[in-house]
Amino acid sequence: MEPGRPERRDYEYERGGVVNVFMFLEPLMGRRWVDVTERRTKTDWAHQIKEIVDERYPEAEQIVLVMDNLNTHSPSSLYETFDPKEARRLAHKLEIHYTPKHGSWLNMAEIELSVLNRQCLDQRVPDFQTLEAEARGWQEWREEKGAKSSGASKRMMHASSSRDCTLLHYRSNGLLVDPVSIHPSS
Repeated sequence: MEPGRPERRDYEYERGGVVNVFMFLEPLMGRRWVDVTERRTKTDWAHQIKEIVDERYPEAEQIVLVMDNLNTHSPSSLYETFDPKEARRLAHKLEIHYTPKHGSWLNMAEIELSVLNRQCLDQRVPDFQTLEAEARGWQEWREEKGAKSSGASKRMMHASSSRDCTLLHYRSNGLLVDPVSIHPSS
């Protein structure tokens, strides 16, 4: 190193892992929930749907679900995860609408996930537990704030919301975490 010159170091990116963030949004009520999981499989999606139908909206006759057309986002995932009778019961409660290719702006959960990324996850996250806590804290903050969808989005949903159903927008996304292992070695 030459005198008077700052020391130089190469930066090496160290990928610690990827986790999945399930984002659900009920835009007219201003409710959302975030669920951080270790992966994004058909089984994970099917269990999220079961939670929607049985725990979050057990009284709903029909649940309108707007989501992207990922291969795991299909009623077939329910049949691969649950017995046929249970899968049919869950699938029958859903009215699924897929956003068109390059139409993610139509999915308000996609927009909400972008807000989560900008307001909460715009830095490296050290581990799975921290990511869960950050996402949960952000969700509670948004709920307390009463953050709802924009007026334009509400106008787009008017026809769906006038029926006796619950409208949900859904998106899942992989996020990087820091080198601290997601799965602690034992």
